[in-house]
Amino acid sequence: MERLDSVPVLRLNNGYDIPCIGIGTFGSDRVEPDDVSQAVAGAIRFGYRLIDCAACYQNEKQIGAVIREALDEGVVTRPELFIMSKVWNDRHRDVEAACRESIADLQCDYLDMYFIHWPFPNYHAPHCDGDSRNPDSKPFSVEEFMDTYRQCEALVKAGLIRGIGISNMTIPKLNAVLGLCEIKPAACELEMHPCFQQQEQFDYLVREGIQPVGYMPLGSPRRPERDIFDEDIADMQLPEIRAIAGAHQCHPAIVCLKWAMQRGQIPIPFSVHNYRANLEAAVTEPLTDEEMQVIAGLEKNNRLVKGQVFLWPSARDWHDLWDEDGVIVDCPDA
Repeated sequence: MERLDSVPVLRLNNGYDIPCIGIGTFGSDRVEPDDVSQAVAGAIRFGYRLIDCAACYQNEKQIGAVIREALDEGVVTRPELFIMSKVWNDRHRDVEAACRESIADLQCDYLDMYFIHWPFPNYHAPHCDGDSRNPDSKPFSVEEFMDTYRQCEALVKAGLIRGIGISNMTIPKLNAVLGLCEIKPAACELEMHPCFQQQEQFDYLVREGIQPVGYMPLGSPRRPERDIFDEDIADMQLPEIRAIAGAHQCHPAIVCLKWAMQRGQIPIPFSVHNYRANLEAAVTEPLTDEEMQVIAGLEKNNRLVKGQVFLWPSARDWHDLWDEDGVIVDCPDA
């Protein structure tokens, strides 16, 4: 397989470089761990260097086996890889042990970025349906979050991780915690695609020097059943996206990825079969300024991951998770 070696990198606020596109590893409850790991194996050999993992995806052991194989075969060296993982919600009080488990499973010695997957300890079981609720779920707490974050800071100092990531945050939550961080988060992972651009939060992160990482950059047509609603919009089916794809003689997915990279976020698409074309999007003909403006006009506030499985008993509905009125809903120490 011919390898692509010219993928651009971005500089993080901690001084480390990160590739401008990566491969995700969430199989959306539809793809078996071995199939995910085989896609990662092929992706590494083709030229991917950024791998986005998470303990709750239940496939880190399988991915670790193919990472180790690639390292042992000399396909890549560990410093050339940028490996990310996430502490799941049920391990917020036990972050170091969770991190060490991910490092052991991924066979990678250290993590380049370790994310707090969700900003609260609310837990749901793997493969749950959309009606699942945990009666022990609680609203966001600054004190609880910062306890978890302090544990991540200790991991940086211990050399187990190089950077701290946050994920699924809101501007009010960011305002509440950033001033308390000794080590600034290097990246924030959040849902971003043409129909859900989160421009205000994107701009906030850029001002703060925190790298936006966009999950579901294609609108995730194969997302879990619990995250599919009748009102959802399919980004890649929009006539504007399809017209731009026609002009570039490429798939609409490539248009979404080019838009993301040219905007300044790092997309982390997952694909079993199309990962080569996804990576090539980083080095082929860019979108024009006019095309970027067209896509900027496609914002439809179409959040796909609503997070309803994380709601606490007193919450009204999933909107309470996202602080849409500019205040942290039900926060005990806001």
